[in-house]
Amino acid sequence: MKVFVTGATGFLGAVLCRQLLEQGYDVCAIRRATSTTLLGDTAAAKIRWVVGDVFDDEALLSGMKGADAVFHCAAYLGFEGTRSKDQIMQVNVQGTAEVVNAALESGISRLVHVSSIAALGRSEDQMGEKDESTEWNRSKLNTAYAVSKHLAEMEVQRGVAEGLDAVIVNPSLIMGPGKPGENTMQIAERLKARTLKFLPTGGTNVVDVEDVAAGMIRALELGKCGERYILSGHNMTWADILGTLSSALQVQPPARRVGKKTFIFLSGVLETVGLLTRTKPLLTRETARVASSLSYYNNSKAVTDLGCTFRPFDETAARIAAVLK
Repeated sequence: MKVFVTGATGFLGAVLCRQLLEQGYDVCAIRRATSTTLLGDTAAAKIRWVVGDVFDDEALLSGMKGADAVFHCAAYLGFEGTRSKDQIMQVNVQGTAEVVNAALESGISRLVHVSSIAALGRSEDQMGEKDESTEWNRSKLNTAYAVSKHLAEMEVQRGVAEGLDAVIVNPSLIMGPGKPGENTMQIAERLKARTLKFLPTGGTNVVDVEDVAAGMIRALELGKCGERYILSGHNMTWADILGTLSSALQVQPPARRVGKKTFIFLSGVLETVGLLTRTKPLLTRETARVASSLSYYNNSKAVTDLGCTFRPFDETAARIAAVLK
């Protein structure tokens, strides 16, 4: 089967491409001329690369020509500050619309769209675990990224209404070895450097990047058109997440537990410092609100319908630690 991948040079996209190649897929991917990739030279040489981005119609159509399926991984996380919100919306919403339009024009048999648990929405009074049936509600905990992924899902569903066979996967917080200074690697790096001093009171769900990529391939093969599949590993408090990572790194975990109001106040100070120094803040108020809340998720649909499996988090933590050592 021939597949086309957006976001192939990113954290998740690179792992997906490697797994696809290992399983015998014929892979074409889009990349900017200046992009580097986490793929090794041998794997990268097996991919047919198209130079461009998700706003380049000609590049998208060229990459999708002759393809059976599309994996749309490209997204912009930003740092949840006001300077990046426009770019978050443009890349995540309009970029998805462009991919959907190209897939419809190319007659692609199936699109697998990478969304996020953030697209399910968050609430300050959450009870229990969220699943695929969760409806979006406005909340202060819904970051610009969350709103963008919610709107991107609407673009995919618009494509389904127009005849596109598409499925959506909603990964939780993806963790695993990646580029230094990027994504969740920053958490482990700061733990190792002992610059992460405070322990938020909330919790979330973590999942290994290898399991997300495997789940995406299963969604391609077994998913039902128009359906969501939550790819989440383990519901954990931040105390447990940071404690497990610290143990793997053989360092002491942060010991100072900070309440929600104090955590948000500290993040506001860091945001101000970032604006004054024109640097990325270590923490933003949006991130602090989310980290101080409990957001847990149910992966039973992906396990039952797709046959997904999710490795223990301490195994993921050990792989991250091995890279940093």
